[in-house]
Amino acid sequence: MDNTCDICHHTTGADRYLCEACEYRARSWLTGLPRQAELLRDCLEPTVGPAQRGGSGRAHSPLPVDLRVLDLLGPGRPVPLDDPHGDQTAGVPINALLTGWAHYIATDVPIVYTDLGGVLRTGAYLHAAAVPRSGTGITAWSTWLARHLPYAVTRPYAAEFYEQLQHLQDRIQRITDARPGRRHKQAPCPGCQAFALIEQDGELHIACDACGHRLTAAEYTEHRNQVMPALTALALRMITPRRTAAA
Repeated sequence: MDNTCDICHHTTGADRYLCEACEYRARSWLTGLPRQAELLRDCLEPTVGPAQRGGSGRAHSPLPVDLRVLDLLGPGRPVPLDDPHGDQTAGVPINALLTGWAHYIATDVPIVYTDLGGVLRTGAYLHAAAVPRSGTGITAWSTWLARHLPYAVTRPYAAEFYEQLQHLQDRIQRITDARPGRRHKQAPCPGCQAFALIEQDGELHIACDACGHRLTAAEYTEHRNQVMPALTALALRMITPRRTAAA
């Protein structure tokens, strides 16, 4: 294991496969899944045309339900089936994906025990199963995974887990169009001086869209306090009309 994140390739701890920023993003995806599922359920309502004038009926029958929503909310296997003929276009359903990863991580979580000789040893529950505290729905599984994410990012499969969550988010957002909010920051980037610093919901850092430089909220506040007074004064001088010599 080296000291770079398997996803963004930024520096991370020697015992981690994902950096803090990517872990934060994955946790945001997990904690946001219950709300995303609610939006998907709203998409199950058939779309209808406007009522005909002077009548109580509709201009046409309801449109079919979006099958992509059923693919996401329905039952399924935690891994894709073999598809030699290309008949399957969707991915793994939300609950199946979360359940599969929860059980996989549960079998990998170490246990500490004392053997018959009194020696402290470490093992694993090779046949363990994840047991959420509040049912087996999307909320329960996403909560369980978020709770065990600090351990998962230290394992070699962390990048695969992250990428599957990312793919799941992409599938959901193509239907709901519910994307994270983005806010432009006032101060220029300390790395490239471009006015391209963006604060995005679900992200640990404020990042530059131009060069990729990252700042924590505290670092940005300090940077803004250093550069904005001079920039503001310069802007005021530029927009304030100058008196001519004749005046």
